[in-house]
Amino acid sequence: MTRAPHLVLIGPMGAGKSALGRRLAQARGLPFVDLDREIERRAGADIPAIFAHEGEAGFRRREREALVDALAGPTCVLATGGGAILDAGSRARIRERGFVVHLDIDIDQQLARLARDRSRPLIAGDDREAVLRRLAVERAPLYAEVADLVFATGSGDPADAAARLAQRLDTLWPPRSPPSDPSADPT
Repeated sequence: MTRAPHLVLIGPMGAGKSALGRRLAQARGLPFVDLDREIERRAGADIPAIFAHEGEAGFRRREREALVDALAGPTCVLATGGGAILDAGSRARIRERGFVVHLDIDIDQQLARLARDRSRPLIAGDDREAVLRRLAVERAPLYAEVADLVFATGSGDPADAAARLAQRLDTLWPPRSPPSDPSADPT
């Protein structure tokens, strides 16, 4: 079986996709792509501004475009946004081009991590817990549909979580060997 070209991290907001993705990319010597940052770079605006001017539909369109481009590019570690799996076409591309790790987190840990974060339009209202619970119920089957591995990020240090995940990936998505140099024949 051929190894999928990309390591794709999916999961709810606050699960650690960006923090772990950055560390995994560094450990593997691969580029890191944070899909939300790429969307912001392309739009010249932050995500709350995109939501304010284009609505969620406009943001999701931008997300699909950035995802297609990232998955068509060179091997990378890709941290998606929590809702990147909402589109059936995006799910199909993620499955086709990635080894997919669902970073899982419980609601209490998610609330703690997002307590001071005001940059996420979907939880900008008063009852964050209710919104997070609703999103978890809606998205759990979609995460399960595409995941090759489910990894609980827990409440510990991101460096420890990244090291544990890297250890699991060593057999499931092993690093590629550098291409052999035919001119370096030892005989």
